[in-house]
Formats: sequence, C-alpha cells, structure tokens
Amino acid sequence: MSCGDPHETDCSDVLAEVYLYLDLECADDRRTLIRDHLDECSPCLREFGIEQEVKALVARCCGSELAPADLKNRLRAKLSELVVNADSRELRTD
Repeated sequence: MSCGDPHETDCSDVLAEVYLYLDLECADDRRTLIRDHLDECSPCLREFGIEQEVKALVARCCGSELAPADLKNRLRAKLSELVVNADSRELRTD
C-alpha cells in the first residue's frame, strides 16, 4: 500500500511493522519513524486504527488465555528463521 505521497518511511514498511509498534516490540528510533509517518499519512493511520481495534477485540475475547511456553518458543524460532530467510533473499526485477 502506498498513499502516493513521499514519506521518510515507506507506507508498506510502516504497515508491515504495525503489530510490532502496537506491541511495543520495536526499537525506539523505529517507533519514532513509524509514529511520525502515522502523523502525516491518513491512509496508514486509518489502517493502524483498524489493526489496533482488531488487537483490542482479540484481547477482550481471548485475553485470559495464555499460550504454553513451548508454543511461544517454537513461534519465536520460526519467526526468526523467516526473518533471516527474508533478509537473505535478493529482489530481481528482470
């Protein structure tokens, strides 16, 4: 997604990290970039609001349920593996 306006941080980058931002799981400098982008980009702010509402709804409906520690560890390992694989891929446009 892109709103068509130039931004310091690309819309797709912001939306890809919206849950990290919501969960306070990104570095302070990255949070600042995302917050600044949301302040100036209405389409991204709207999408952020939707994601924020989804997160709140899930918390209300499933907030008392805790995932087993083993599941959390497996998910973290798999996500780390996916991030490493994504970082190592080369984008070819030919």
